[in-house]
Amino acid sequence: MDSIAAVALAVFILLAGCSHFVFPGYFRSLVPSWLGRADLLVAASGAAELLVGALILAPTSRSVGAWSAACLITVYLVSHLDALRHAHRRHPSVLWRPVGVAARLAVNLGYLGWAVAVALAAA
Repeated sequence: MDSIAAVALAVFILLAGCSHFVFPGYFRSLVPSWLGRADLLVAASGAAELLVGALILAPTSRSVGAWSAACLITVYLVSHLDALRHAHRRHPSVLWRPVGVAARLAVNLGYLGWAVAVALAAA
């Protein structure tokens, strides 16, 4: 079961990394304006996810990859917390309303727990 969870996490992270390059506009919209250089941050985080996903796939580097995934997901929480600060209940997109942003935050905490569980199992 540990291998299934690890491979599923790797595939998830790899798909997310590819998505940064296929849908860069969406990911740029998630970058807080005060960070600047959203295009660079989206490309760098996409590349990091591709590397991390590959590390998780290899059993010998799975622990390092899963802990790296946990770190990336933790860093991404900054954008969700910033979005929560700016959320407005009348926003046309539910993903940018308080309930939508809170759901995104909760889902990402689930991803964080998944990455930590894979890292601990691989140790």
